[in-house]
Amino acid sequence: MQRKTFRAMVCPIARGLDRVGEWWSILILRDAFAGMTRFEAFQTSLGIAPGMLTRRLRALEAAGLLERRRYSTRPPRDEYVLTARGEDFRPVLITLLAWGNRHFAPEGASTQLVDAATGTPVEPLLVDRASRRPLVAPDFALAPGPAARPGARVRPGATRDLLGNPHPASSDAEGAGR
Repeated sequence: MQRKTFRAMVCPIARGLDRVGEWWSILILRDAFAGMTRFEAFQTSLGIAPGMLTRRLRALEAAGLLERRRYSTRPPRDEYVLTARGEDFRPVLITLLAWGNRHFAPEGASTQLVDAATGTPVEPLLVDRASRRPLVAPDFALAPGPAARPGARVRPGATRDLLGNPHPASSDAEGAGR
């Protein structure tokens, strides 16, 4: 079954999902961050069929998240290493880890983020790179970027942006909502 592509959508979330939205891709990236580089290591870790792993590795390479490098010529063997674009996916994985622990691990965390010096569990927080301030409403809001189409500025039916701010055109912005 052919899946829909989001490459032509202007939304950066849709475009990002087009590159990593398939669950095997995200788990391959998780293992790459853990230091795995070889096909056999990914296959053993994930229990994935070789054909599926080959397709996912090729897709991640085409998306610029992994780079294939030859490490043996006899026999020919390649390894897969994270690119700078792939490294930029690290905060997404860390946030997904924390969210999964918070909401889908009733037995407790099997993996957690800790302070390397003290071993104390920590919770990730998304901050602005320049000011180091937390990205929370109402201090920050989403605004149309230079590529925004006039009709795409506010999603039909949306009353809030991703940060939780009310859209100016919604009734929620006037206090009728939550």
